Amino acid sequence: MTPLYSDELTPAPGPFDHERAYTPLGHQEAHPQAHPPHAHQEAYRPLTHQEAYAPLAHQESYASVMDQEAYAPVAHQEAYASVAHQEAYAPLPDGPPPGGGYRRARRKPRRRRTRTRRTLRAVGFLLSLVVLGCVGAYAWADSRLAGEVDLSALPDRPAPGKGTNYLIVGSDSRAGLTAEQAEDLHTGSGLGAEGRRTDSMMVLHTGAHGTTLTSLPRDSWVTLPAYVDPETGIHHKAAKNKLNAAFSLGGPELLVRTVESSTGLRIDHYTEIGFAGFVGIVDGVGGVRMCVDRHIVDEKSGLDLTRGCHTLNGREALAFVRQRHQEKQGDLGRSRNQQKFLAALAAKAGSPDVLLSPSAMLGTVGAGLDALIVDASTGPRQLARLFDALHKVSSGGGKQLNVPVSGVGVGTSKGSVIIWDKEKSRRLFTELRTDHPVTVNG
Repeated sequence: MTPLYSDELTPAPGPFDHERAYTPLGHQEAHPQAHPPHAHQEAYRPLTHQEAYAPLAHQESYASVMDQEAYAPVAHQEAYASVAHQEAYAPLPDGPPPGGGYRRARRKPRRRRTRTRRTLRAVGFLLSLVVLGCVGAYAWADSRLAGEVDLSALPDRPAPGKGTNYLIVGSDSRAGLTAEQAEDLHTGSGLGAEGRRTDSMMVLHTGAHGTTLTSLPRDSWVTLPAYVDPETGIHHKAAKNKLNAAFSLGGPELLVRTVESSTGLRIDHYTEIGFAGFVGIVDGVGGVRMCVDRHIVDEKSGLDLTRGCHTLNGREALAFVRQRHQEKQGDLGRSRNQQKFLAALAAKAGSPDVLLSPSAMLGTVGAGLDALIVDASTGPRQLARLFDALHKVSSGGGKQLNVPVSGVGVGTSKGSVIIWDKEKSRRLFTELRTDHPVTVNG
């Protein structure tokens, strides 16, 4: 007979129920219904390692800091913050998340932020250098300009129109030339020649409808307003004369007044350059390429060009824009040559060969600033706009013309003159003053 209880006992592993450490093997067989095998197995099954050490009501929770284990009670636990290179773990506000444990706190991207700050500081430093350089260059250029003309003090001026008008004057001033240079350049009258005279006069208009460059022939028959001789103080009544006489008799101020009264345009800016400055600018850009359709020899200006294309240096360029005796239309032909050359000069000055060469840029700008005479309101900014407008004209973005004329070589008490076409010239200047598209051809 099999005993009801066997002396052979089986250990039931489990650290939390010591009273049932040993269970009789025969009890399960004797009472199969009261103690189903499945129930006993479920009740006394060995616990896994994870279940045995899971956090209970008063157990300590485990959180790893770096590679070490840290113990913090769930209740009243203090949060651990990352110091130096340690990772911080903080308990959730409402206790640990499902499954126990703690979430890792997000670490601030210190390295990225540091790199960003360094980059911003470097960019800021470079921008500061650029700004300081621009300010310094502007101050340097402004200090080199000779603002000798005060347009605001002129009397009887026309009302301001639309757009901007620049009066560009090329004078025969020999300032800055030695006796040898004057002879080499064939400037004529010696260094002690009385007064200054104008070899070229142009009105550059910029506005909403583009850029227009209009030449005013020096022999134009116009009325000079009443003026006071700056040398003697003698008052002179308004009288007919050649346009370039206004410059020699009353300087830039009388010239501006004469142009304004003859055209109805209000001149906003005045720029004048003499022989020395012109030669210096051309040489500064490395010469200007010009093409002629015939062999030109002019003893007075010293020009000797064969048919074809040439890169003119400063001396040759000055002779080219001054000569008129070899032109069929005389002063009108010279005006066209001057426009042609000025457009080519602007194109060369704006080319990469000049803009990307520090020596060429400094030579050109330095020569121009030293030789330019401007009005008091014209600074580097206005000159830059003037240059940009001339560059547009040279690249086909504007219009070039002479003032329309009805007579050339007309005899007067002042010599041979050019008579403007009243109807066409009036329409041209009206379109410029109102900033309308120019429909007149000159």
